[in-house]
Amino acid sequence: MTNTETAKSDLFSPVMLGPIQLANRIVMAPLTRSRAGDHDVPSELAIEYYVQRATAGLIIAEATQVSPQGKGYVFTPGIYSDDQVQAWKKITSAVHAVGGKIFLQLWHVGRISHPSLQPDGALPVAPSAIKPEGQAYTTAGFVPLLTPRALATSEMPEIVQQYRTGAENALAAGFDGVEIHAANGYLLDQFLRDKTNQRNDAYGGSIENRARLLMEVTAAVVGVWGGERVGIRLSPVSTFGDIADSNPEALFTHVVKALNHFNLVYLHVIEGETGGARNLPGAFDPQILHRLFNGLYMANNGYDLNLAADARDEQRADLVAFGRPFISNPDLVERLRVKAPLAEPDPATMYGGGAAGYIDYPTMKTA
Repeated sequence: MTNTETAKSDLFSPVMLGPIQLANRIVMAPLTRSRAGDHDVPSELAIEYYVQRATAGLIIAEATQVSPQGKGYVFTPGIYSDDQVQAWKKITSAVHAVGGKIFLQLWHVGRISHPSLQPDGALPVAPSAIKPEGQAYTTAGFVPLLTPRALATSEMPEIVQQYRTGAENALAAGFDGVEIHAANGYLLDQFLRDKTNQRNDAYGGSIENRARLLMEVTAAVVGVWGGERVGIRLSPVSTFGDIADSNPEALFTHVVKALNHFNLVYLHVIEGETGGARNLPGAFDPQILHRLFNGLYMANNGYDLNLAADARDEQRADLVAFGRPFISNPDLVERLRVKAPLAEPDPATMYGGGAAGYIDYPTMKTA
């Protein structure tokens, strides 16, 4: 097939996501770009950024902290204040005006943070006081992560409430739905994995106990939105965020079976290492989770046109999420459809800054 021919795949055909009709099966994955303004309010530039990419069947907006405590990177947006809600409302209205659909990813980073990013300079919180390897992105640049403070059992209802408030605010901001971020070594993932969760209360020990917070958060979010407008993201074998589990297949099999109780609309799985290898030695096949889950399965990690088309042809995914290609190709769907070359993103403008490397990547028509 030449580059001037059109790709033949139902990737480009409409599909129902619960009650929502998507124009195609291509999803813009959540992408941290660190361009929020004061008080974690999304910038005006974000309106154009998302509108440019609204030909995706679904946009999942960048990870957005549900509380000041949930923040782990400088210049990331929140969904806990009126000013943030009003800024997001401008974005969702603009995306809807051009026919797009947009979910918000609800995020709490847990231990992947730094006191300089926390209210009153407090230590980040986690299931257990175990120091992660890695660095935090702060106003002073990258700084080493510290040993977090273990959450008390009595604090768990407040964590759940942060997600409930985030879900309510996302509804008020005009989103079409929300995604619960339970992947990539952040708070909910930290509770799931036995490397990071060494508690001896009702939220630690057994797989059922380690999954308890995730189930309570999911119940709260579904209570706001209904399961047909809630998705969840998992990264079952990824070590991103210095995370691991001694038996990930047993853990995530239990998690997916338990999540089916909520009738979620999709399961978004990072296949392999986040941003890295898709096939890890000894890792279990994510298709096990696909077969267990009752809703749509969204595949993510290193997909290109051929891999995505094969996944559809072989019924290995219902939706396919693309991340970095959407940064430098605002018209990615059309480029994939006509098999056009893809532009590469500029690493220097990936995080922070202004319009450069954010809203100035050309489409095929303007190139």
